Amino acid sequence: MTYTEHGNVMWPLASGLAGTDTPVLLPIMAPRLQADCEPDGRITVSVWGVGAIATLSFTPLSAPYAYGPNLIEAAQGGGVYVAQSAPVMVIRGTQLQRLAAKTKAAWWHTPDANTPKPKSSRRGIRRTLVLEWGAVAIEQRGDDLVIAGGTDLDEAVAALSLSVEAIVAEAKAYLAKCDRLPEADPLMRSMVIQGTHAALSSMRQARDGSFAGLAAGQGYSSPARTYYRDGYWTLQPLLTLAPQAVRDQIRLLAKGIQPDGEAPSAIILSGPAQSAAWDIFRRTTHPYVLEHARPQDWWSDHFDSPLFFILTLGDYVRTTGDSEEARLHWTHVQAIVKRYVAASGPDGLPRKPDHDRDWADNVFREGLVSYNLGLWVGALDAIVAMGATIDPDLAKQAGDLARTARSAIDAALWQPELGHVAEYRNTDGFVEDHFALDSLTLLRYDAISKDHALTTLETATTKLESRNNTIQPYGDWGVLCAFPPYKKPAHTRAKSAFAFRYHNGSDWPYWDGVYAEERLRRGLPGARYALTRWWQACLSSGWAGAIEYYSPPFGRGSLLQGWSGLPADVAVRYRDAVGLADEG
Repeated sequence: MTYTEHGNVMWPLASGLAGTDTPVLLPIMAPRLQADCEPDGRITVSVWGVGAIATLSFTPLSAPYAYGPNLIEAAQGGGVYVAQSAPVMVIRGTQLQRLAAKTKAAWWHTPDANTPKPKSSRRGIRRTLVLEWGAVAIEQRGDDLVIAGGTDLDEAVAALSLSVEAIVAEAKAYLAKCDRLPEADPLMRSMVIQGTHAALSSMRQARDGSFAGLAAGQGYSSPARTYYRDGYWTLQPLLTLAPQAVRDQIRLLAKGIQPDGEAPSAIILSGPAQSAAWDIFRRTTHPYVLEHARPQDWWSDHFDSPLFFILTLGDYVRTTGDSEEARLHWTHVQAIVKRYVAASGPDGLPRKPDHDRDWADNVFREGLVSYNLGLWVGALDAIVAMGATIDPDLAKQAGDLARTARSAIDAALWQPELGHVAEYRNTDGFVEDHFALDSLTLLRYDAISKDHALTTLETATTKLESRNNTIQPYGDWGVLCAFPPYKKPAHTRAKSAFAFRYHNGSDWPYWDGVYAEERLRRGLPGARYALTRWWQACLSSGWAGAIEYYSPPFGRGSLLQGWSGLPADVAVRYRDAVGLADEG
C-alpha cells in the first residue's frame, strides 16, 4: 500500500490551515513555552531549558478541527491558542479535569531522595504546581483554561497577566506572520505556513527575553541545545526574517569552537537545574562520557560543524553586510582552515576520519565524503568573500584551495556510468557508489562542473524521486535520501542499518528543499514535487507540522523540526518560478 492509497487524515484548507475530523497531536513551540497538545483532552507542558513540568487533562474539544502553527480552531468556539510575548496559552471551550506533575524533566533525568517533592496549591480560579526544575500556573476563566509555565512560579504567574483576548490576538498575528505565500494553492500555502513556523519557532528565549539559541526541533530540547548543522539550514529564512537572531546564533556557536578548530555537533544551553542533571548523567553513563567530552558539548568533534560555522558567518555577512561580525570571529576561521588543511591529502581534499560524526551520524564513512567536501568548498568561497578586506592572505589561500578542490573532486568521485558522484571513497579504495542526496552540497556550492551538476539532477529524478523509481517497493511516497541502500552493513548502525530508514533512504524535507532549489536556480522543472510531496505525506498521516524525516515502513521522526522549514523558504524565494498550482 502506498501513501497515495491511504485515506487522508488531514487535508489543506483554502485558508492555509489543515483540516481534520480526527484529534491529532499538535506540537507547540513558542519562544519559551513548549507542549504536546491532543484536543481530545491531554496536554504535556514544558519550558525551554527547563524540561517537562506537568500533564493536564481537560474536557475534549469538538471536531471538526483546523490546525495551524501553535493553533487549533475547533467547533463550538473551542480552540488552542499560544502567546508569543510570554510562556502562556489558552484552551477555549474546556474545563480542567486533572493536573499532574512530571516525575522527571527528561528521559535521562533521575531525581533522587534529596529532590524536593512537587508542591501544589489552589486559590480561587488559580492552581499552581512547583517542581525543583520548573513550575506551572493555571487559571480556569469560565470556559477558558489558561496555562502558563516557567523556570519558577514567579515566571509562570507573571505570564498569567495576559488576557485571553491578548493570547488569541498574539496567536493569530503569529499565524499571519507565517502565511508568506497566501496566493498559493492550499497545499503549497499550508506547507509554507508550517515550514515558516518551524523556522520561526526555533528561535528560543531565555527567561530575561534574550536570545537562547535555535532549537533543532521539539524533540531536541532536553537538554536544551543548539546545533551548528541543523541551525545552518534552519536559519536560511531567518537571514531576512530575523537577522539579529542569526547574529546571536553565530555568537553562541563561537563559544564551542576550540583553539584547534574543532567543534561539537551542538552546544548545550540548558538552565541551571537541567544542566546539573545532564552533567551527572553525562559523567556517569557509558558511552555518553566518551561522546560528550566537555560539559558544554553535545557530541564532541563533529567533522561538519566547523564548516557550518564558516558558512553561517558567510551567509550572514553576505545578507546583512555586517563584516564586523566576521572580524569578531576571524581567529576561529583561521583555526578551522588550518585544521582541514592538516586533514587533507596531496590532492588538497580533507579526509574524514573513520567515525560517524557528521550529518549521517548512523553511518561510518571515511576518507573522501562528497557531503563534507561540498561544505569545504562552500566555506572556502565564504572566506574569499569575507576575507578580501579582513585577511587578504587567508582569502588568497582559500581561493587557491577551492580551485584545487573543485578539480580534484570531479576526478576522485564522479561516476560517469551512474550519472552522479559517489557518496564516499575510503582510503582503502572502497567506494560507496549509490546516490546520496546529501552529495548535493557539491551542487549548492558549485563544487563540481555545470555539466555534472545537470546530469546529477536528471539522475535524481529517476533514482531518488519515488514516483519514478519502480525498483523501490513503496510506490510514490517522497524523495529518497539515498538509493540503493548501503552496500556494507558494517558501515551503518542503529536506525540507518535498515533499508529505507533514516540515512538509508528516508525522505528528509530539508534535503528536499536543497534539491528543489538546485532545480529552480538552474531553471529546471519539477521542483514542486520535492517541495510538497513530503507535506502531502504529513497530511495524509495526521502529522500536524514539519517533520524531521519519514518513510512508509518506519513512520516519522520528530515533529516541528527547524531545518524542515527550508522547503517553505525555497518556495517563497522562488515564488515566480516554483509554480503555485499543481503540476499535474
